[in-house]
Amino acid sequence: MSTARPTLAAEHREITGKAVKRLRAAGRLPAVVYGHGVASASVTVDAHDFDQLRRHTGPNALVDLSIDGAKPAPVLMHAVQIHPVNRRPLHVDLFLVRMTEELTVDVPLVAVGESLAVTQLNGTLLHPNETVKVRALPDRLPQSIEFSVESLVDFETSIYVRDLAIPEEVTLLTDGDEIVARVQQPRIEVEEVPVVEEEAAEGEAAAEGAAPEGGAAGESTTAEDGEG
Repeated sequence: MSTARPTLAAEHREITGKAVKRLRAAGRLPAVVYGHGVASASVTVDAHDFDQLRRHTGPNALVDLSIDGAKPAPVLMHAVQIHPVNRRPLHVDLFLVRMTEELTVDVPLVAVGESLAVTQLNGTLLHPNETVKVRALPDRLPQSIEFSVESLVDFETSIYVRDLAIPEEVTLLTDGDEIVARVQQPRIEVEEVPVVEEEAAEGEAAAEGAAPEGGAAGESTTAEDGEG
């Protein structure tokens, strides 16, 4: 019976360390397969096939991995190391799962809909938490959890973790009181009152009222100019 899971072929590798650059140049992506009670294995997968797989699956998707043509086993793409410049995968950790053993993972949160506080009040939508932690069997792990922001009609309303719709057979581990989304009020720019002209007028009035000392003031200015 087909599991309808995506598949990935791997080959054992002996090359390690800096020499793996040769593998990448040949279109192979270095990887490590490991799991509870299972010895880790160094393998390679086709870089193009892996890239296509990442584009069409979620972060918690199960993949049937076959090593050297052996019977496929379900794995999770546990960690992917990415090149900082070209953003291509450099290495991947593949976690061998047991279908009867629950896993704890982070699930991305996806906002849908429109908030009136954003569209009409010019607020900014904030996401203090972009993921939540859940526990479930491998084939029950959600790829993402959607939530509507339509309830955010003002700057006092917030959406909390407890408001999320969690799928059945999935246990939410993140504190329900943590904020998922809210709208920040726009900053009000206060126009500064020009005081330069007022200060200049006051200075002229003071100078007229203290004419006998005007020369001293001029000497002070000259002295300051000389120091500069």
